[in-house]
Amino acid sequence: MSAAPPRSLLRRITETSAPASAVLIRLAVGSVFLSEGIQKFLFPAEIGAGRFAKIGLPAPEVLGPFVGAVEIACGSLVLLGLATRLAAVPLIVTMLVAITTTKVPILLKRGFWAMAHESRTDWAMLLGALFLLLVGAGGLSLDARLARSETQRRPR
Repeated sequence: MSAAPPRSLLRRITETSAPASAVLIRLAVGSVFLSEGIQKFLFPAEIGAGRFAKIGLPAPEVLGPFVGAVEIACGSLVLLGLATRLAAVPLIVTMLVAITTTKVPILLKRGFWAMAHESRTDWAMLLGALFLLLVGAGGLSLDARLARSETQRRPR
């Protein structure tokens, strides 16, 4: 019985079991995060640092631009299908914080249905990012291309 050769770090990051149609999930998740990240810089009082201060997050003048930059960088990586699994992790954290800080208070004050209505995009982005973390970027991605080239380069 021979053990399978260890996979390289690049291979582990880029491999995907998702179908090529996962590009649709990447387009949805990546474009929303890219757009929201850009808006944190365009409209900081409403969406960036000002919003973070309003909901009581610490150091909003630092956290707002930081989250905006993370959303731009990770959203772009998701759109390209490059390091998709890695890029999904901070996006998942972002959505968990967003739900906890903005949607749980709605649940407590106005009830389930008000929270469900207000959280529909957050929920969709969380599930989309979780999908990408679990199955990867799909066949139409830079990850898939890198994984194929890594496989071709490795001796058998």
